[in-house]
Amino acid sequence: MEKSNTLATKLAFLSASFMVTSAYAIQSALPQIKNALNITQPQVEYLVTTPSFAVMFFVVLSPLLQDWFHISDKHIIMAGICLVGVAGLVPAFVTNYWAILISRLILGAGYGLYNSQAISLISVWYKGHERTSMQGWRSAFEQIGNACTLTISSLLLIYAGWHAAFLVYGLAFAVMAFFAWRVPNDTHSTANSDTDKGDNTEEATISPIDNKPVTKISPLVIAILFFVLLIKMDFIGMENRFPGLAVAINGAKFDGTGTFLSLMLIGATLGGATYGILQKHFGYIGTMYIGLALLAIANFLFGFGGNNFAIIAAGILLVGYPMQVLTPLIFNILPFMAPMKLQTKLTSFILIGFNFGAFFSPTADAWFNHLLGRPMSGLSLAVPFRIYGVLMLAIIAIIFAAKRMYDLKSAHQSSTAQSPVATNMSMQHVDANH
Repeated sequence: MEKSNTLATKLAFLSASFMVTSAYAIQSALPQIKNALNITQPQVEYLVTTPSFAVMFFVVLSPLLQDWFHISDKHIIMAGICLVGVAGLVPAFVTNYWAILISRLILGAGYGLYNSQAISLISVWYKGHERTSMQGWRSAFEQIGNACTLTISSLLLIYAGWHAAFLVYGLAFAVMAFFAWRVPNDTHSTANSDTDKGDNTEEATISPIDNKPVTKISPLVIAILFFVLLIKMDFIGMENRFPGLAVAINGAKFDGTGTFLSLMLIGATLGGATYGILQKHFGYIGTMYIGLALLAIANFLFGFGGNNFAIIAAGILLVGYPMQVLTPLIFNILPFMAPMKLQTKLTSFILIGFNFGAFFSPTADAWFNHLLGRPMSGLSLAVPFRIYGVLMLAIIAIIFAAKRMYDLKSAHQSSTAQSPVATNMSMQHVDANH
């Protein structure tokens, strides 16, 4: 356990999340790829979201592969990062759409091999506020990696074309080398043995709702699953639609989308880094309100900006912050949704929701365009986000009403429980006087 408290070890574990969102590094190249390959808007968006389809399967297969072949957490993470590097580089050398799509599918398999391990180990190794901070910093590292890979990919696009944009995946090998160098070889066995041997006092999770030990999976997990699916569709859809919208407003020669997406990711990094502070001061519900309100504002700016690029840009710059406040919040409440021994499975389940939301985003946004009777081109690329904004406000209202009902029910139960006690004390007082 002491090893996990050193700065070098913390950075090594966090570094595993550096490449996990790099599937989105090529977003600024989407208009160029669309023109070069002569494909439709949904087809080019699927080059970004297809890795999420593979992630859904491999977050489930990964722990099974570990058990079958006795692979440690360290080595499964290294294998996943290596696969990201190899598959990510393939489109730099091929021009066929289907070959690129398959390589992106294999890229997602690499992410899925180690994504849940990088998250769930934080819940096992760290407790209390330190765990909250580490989850926030893990989320921040995802966005730092996303920003770095997107910036490098955008520069490669400007100076060497869309094929060169994929060379950014070579960074995966540098990340793997640092991870292999600093992370202890016994990480998996240590974490598992600590949990299996079980210091019940340390590992037992107490629910903040009823102050009782968590012994089974909460039915609220289903609500969390639908919630993460929705916010991921929203976030990825806005990222995917922004390059096309920027070109529609500023002209085909506009090449500044990478800059704006990188700046958005800086805001996302700040969201992950400040999550621990927000949760400490406002609690889980208050932090949820803040994240959802800011996400609604970002959607309305983007959805109603029209041909005003400044307003559209304000929406894309804002959206990253609330997204990375909500993401670590979700992972930080998962320990209250199930016993610690089920955390890896529960994390994998929620990751499926995140990745299905990312994969399904192009289809959902196309449906919203059809629902509103708008084409999937030009300024109409922004209209689905009006619907997302309304949905975020609806979720705030639902959470507020549910919390109000729970508080009233708890107050009623408390008063009912105290009533017989007060009556009994009154009778004892009467008996004593007699």
